[in-house]
Amino acid sequence: MTHQHQPLLIGFLCALAATIIWSGNFVVARGLMDQVPPITLAFLRWLVATAVFLPFAIKPIQREWPLVWQHKGFILALSVPGVALFNTLIYVASHTTTAMNLSLIAITFPVFVIVLARIFLKEAIGFNKLAGIVLVIIGVVVLVSGGDWQRLASLTLSAGDGWMLLAAICFAGYSLMMKFSPKGISGWSLQFASFVPGLLMLLPFCLYELYQQSFSVMSINTGAWGAIFYVGVMASFLAYLVWGRAIAILGPVRSSLVYYTLPVFSGLLAWLLLGENITTVHLFSMGLILSGVVIALVNFNRLRSGKHI
Repeated sequence: MTHQHQPLLIGFLCALAATIIWSGNFVVARGLMDQVPPITLAFLRWLVATAVFLPFAIKPIQREWPLVWQHKGFILALSVPGVALFNTLIYVASHTTTAMNLSLIAITFPVFVIVLARIFLKEAIGFNKLAGIVLVIIGVVVLVSGGDWQRLASLTLSAGDGWMLLAAICFAGYSLMMKFSPKGISGWSLQFASFVPGLLMLLPFCLYELYQQSFSVMSINTGAWGAIFYVGVMASFLAYLVWGRAIAILGPVRSSLVYYTLPVFSGLLAWLLLGENITTVHLFSMGLILSGVVIALVNFNRLRSGKHI
């Protein structure tokens, strides 16, 4: 591999690492839905992430504080869709819709990124991207339907579907905004500075939810706390760091296309951790998804000419 292609590989690996972590988040968090209210779960997730982040971010943010304060408006805007809304909306949606609906709607996130990038960044939507997206969507539909198209025909829409669609739009907006991250502010400082206001935004809603549902944080069992620490440390702290790095290298569009592999890793983790079977349909759909991602990510004309892609 030539030196000029190394950053591309690093960016791809960062996007892939974030996606793998988030696939584990869906598997681990699945059991929390009946144990912790959604906004409280989101607040505890980001409280853990912020606490773990603090020792790593305190020196960079002290050093870069003048720049951080100068761009406080952008950072505050970044924290709204990425921290306060995205995961909270997923947790809310999971209470009023099916897992199949969530899986189908989740794949709209990269499509929203491409559309928003076209509108705001004037990025062209080439044949490779369109062909790859179509192939990936077919693969995901086959995966979540198990190859039974009648299951898709029987789907009904609910309030949760609307919340999940809004979550996908929020994360697309967050990923696109990361493209405009201020120069001179490190990933450590930017992410931590966005975590704190997002956490504070969630606090009053969390307190209201606890009051309304007469729920006590002290009633959360050890196993649930372990899952909360996983989504806080891995799916929030670590995944958001590497996702930001991926966007800095690949841009929001190509990074988001890697996200399409999430159902593949979710299926593998469910097989490893939950004992769920992997059938021929799963393998076929995984092949379609991975093929679509490769087609969408690679510019074959530049590859043949030996140019950096």
